[in-house]
Amino acid sequence: MTIDTAAWSGEGAFTQILIDKLNGVAELEAVRVEDAPTSRSEADYNFVSNEIFVRFQMRERREAGRRFGFLPVTRAVAEKTLTLEGLAARLAVEQDVGPPDYVDDGMVQYLRTERIIPPYQTRGYKLVELVRIYDAAGVPPR
Repeated sequence: MTIDTAAWSGEGAFTQILIDKLNGVAELEAVRVEDAPTSRSEADYNFVSNEIFVRFQMRERREAGRRFGFLPVTRAVAEKTLTLEGLAARLAVEQDVGPPDYVDDGMVQYLRTERIIPPYQTRGYKLVELVRIYDAAGVPPR
């Protein structure tokens, strides 16, 4: 498996946890991590948004069918070895990750908030981290 982090700034501790967990999934062929354009920082909060694109391994299976309604044929059908829903279920049992906040056919989304109080300061800030995982089939890099 290849992991491409060239378009990622490295911000987001939860994103790093997800990358480490995805590294152990055998059905993944490639992972690409990018910063999302919605990241921003203010005086009392930081909003970090990252996108993870995963490409699943494919397997070929033979399927019987009929051509012209009466000629028996077998054809090769390529299918993914894992889906996004299956990946979300696999990550949900991990103690560091947990269940996602949103799942559909094209995306898995995690939203984590954390209050950070730096040493020797009276006021802290809120860190909000949004991570979305997409199926990278047909999605070109930005």
